[in-house]
Amino acid sequence: MADPIAVRRINHAVLWVTELERSIQFYERMLGLTVIAREPAANAAFLRAKDSTNHHDLGLFGGAMGPSRRMTGLYHLAWQVDTLDEVEAARRLLVAAGAFAGASDHGATKSVYAHDPDQNEFEIMWMVPRESWGAFENSAPVKPLNLKQELGLWSGVSTAGMTSS
Repeated sequence: MADPIAVRRINHAVLWVTELERSIQFYERMLGLTVIAREPAANAAFLRAKDSTNHHDLGLFGGAMGPSRRMTGLYHLAWQVDTLDEVEAARRLLVAAGAFAGASDHGATKSVYAHDPDQNEFEIMWMVPRESWGAFENSAPVKPLNLKQELGLWSGVSTAGMTSS
């Protein structure tokens, strides 16, 4: 058996919600979170805490978007690893275990997704160095991940311990 994935921390949570705007207002008012990006095609918003070093701390996906088309609640948790190389190792491990569910390039983060035995989804993600976020500071696209190309740019770059700039 391969070594387990060396997660560093939970980076963010993503929730299915019934009314996106209502949920945004709630988390802004109750926790002081700020919307940093919206993804209209997914009816989603991404929020960050005031002093957070994360790209986003909470993702909200609104409307009848859940797998059952009626579900609300947890969509997935994102576990952060230190290097993009660890994302690739996680991908290989998850594929071998039959748990791999896909991969996405979110601009500031590069991610693979999997399901546990109860079909709970989780994400293994690596964060691009903050100084390289550029246009992704306030956007969160959902694009196919070209892991080979990204490894050519970022292999060996450690970011799990990065602090805000």
